[in-house]
Formats: sequence, C-alpha cells, structure tokens
Amino acid sequence: MKTLPKSNYKKAAEAIKNVAINTLFAEAVIEQKINGKIYVDNIEKPKTFYIIHPYGMTLLLGDSENNEFNNPFKDYALNIDNTRRKPEWMQAYPPTWDSVLSELFGDRLIASSENKEQNLSGIIELNTRVNFKFDQDKFIASRKPVMDNDIKIVRTDGEVFQNMPGSVVPAYFWETEEDFLTKGVGFSLYYKNKLSSTAYSSCINASQLELGIETVPEFRGKGFAQYVCQALIDYCIEHQFEPVWACRLENTGSYKLAKKVGFVPTIELPYYQFGN
Repeated sequence: MKTLPKSNYKKAAEAIKNVAINTLFAEAVIEQKINGKIYVDNIEKPKTFYIIHPYGMTLLLGDSENNEFNNPFKDYALNIDNTRRKPEWMQAYPPTWDSVLSELFGDRLIASSENKEQNLSGIIELNTRVNFKFDQDKFIASRKPVMDNDIKIVRTDGEVFQNMPGSVVPAYFWETEEDFLTKGVGFSLYYKNKLSSTAYSSCINASQLELGIETVPEFRGKGFAQYVCQALIDYCIEHQFEPVWACRLENTGSYKLAKKVGFVPTIELPYYQFGN
C-alpha cells in the first residue's frame, strides 16, 4: 500500500461520489477538514482506497479484486509488523468486498459474539454498522419536553471543546477549537450548573450534519442525551441540514437513542474492528 499525497486527494473524491452509505467521516478526510490518511494501490491511477479518520473510523473503497492492494492490506489489518498503534473500525464498499474480506482474513475473522475476552490481537472482529434515515414526523411525535428547571441547554463553547470528558467528544472530530466554533455546532446540557451532555456536529457538509453525542458518566440514564440531540436537530431543521446518524448495532444505547429522536434504521452492513 502507498500513502496518497494530499495533493492527489481529488482522486479519492471522485471514487466516493456514488457510495451508497454514510461517508461523511471519509469526506472530512478527503476534503482535509481533518488530518487523516489515505492508502492506495497506485499513486497516479489508484483503483483501491483505504481512508482513515483520526478517530479510528475507516472506509475501504474501490476495486475489491485488486491483489496488488489486498495482500499488503491483509498484513496491515492483522498488524503483522506491529506498526499500527490504535484500533480501527472499517466499512467497505461496494458489497463485493464482503466475500473478498472473508476469504482474505480466513479464520482470523470472527463474529463479535464469539470474542468473549475482547482480545483483538491478530484477529478481525466482525460487528454490524447501522445507517439511519431521519423522519421529521417521528421526531416531532416523540419529542420530550424539558420540564426540569435545573436543566440548562446552551451552545457548546470553547471550554466544553477543550475539557469535555469522554471518548466521543468534539475534540476528536475537529482539528482545532476555532474550526469547531466557526464551522461546526453543538449544544451542551448543564444540570445544576454541571456539564452533563453534549450533542455536536461530528461531521458536516453543505447539506448534512452527522450527530455526535457524549454524556458524562454520572449523568447517564437520565434522558439528557435526548434533550441535547433534540436541540441539535432543531438547529438542523432551522438551517436546512439533513441530520445524519450511524452507529454499531451492538451499541444499544446509541441505537435506542437514534429511534427516540426520529431516526429510522435503513442499512445494515459489516463493520470490521482491527486490533492494535
């Protein structure tokens, strides 16, 4: 595999145009909104692309029968040389990749239900990724009003960007605080003046906004995530963005929350987790 120079990222932009799954995170890399990486088979005439968002989400795209790419990619995925330092979560398109990857990884590919110890060293764990479609009527019908006077919801500011605790926070999806504040948007909930939950644009383009959500552990299970998601969706509707949601099927919290705020599951696809 070869690293595609950023000056050639337009080649990946052409390849991603007709992909029929959510690719906002990959587009953010291609458009250099965030500093990711793209591997290809050939710098000048690439047929296969592996697009890596710094958060760890990845997209395998293009010719699935390209052995010039597939063989070194197998070593990369299994981390044979121990060069990859963090886990990655991969989607592949088109669907012809699924049988190719099954054969390529062989007995190193196991279902998440079989991996009881969560030890990913030298294996690929197979999960399921769900894409949702927003239904505004369902959103309105399921809307939960804020009745507690101790709850305050405000626009997410720089302090939250810098200090929000958790694993799905704005700082992991934006290069800088300034980028987020000028090009993104978020809403944060305070309960009794303590930061509790934030919903924000993890990715955004001219017409779509993908929601990211984090709730401080001590405030989970109180419905706060629904409130901030509603605020962000209201923003989307007002500013004519299509709200976008995707998550692992196995992430029951995110899956249930999506349905509570008006999203309907539409696509399920294999989701491959590479260990480090």
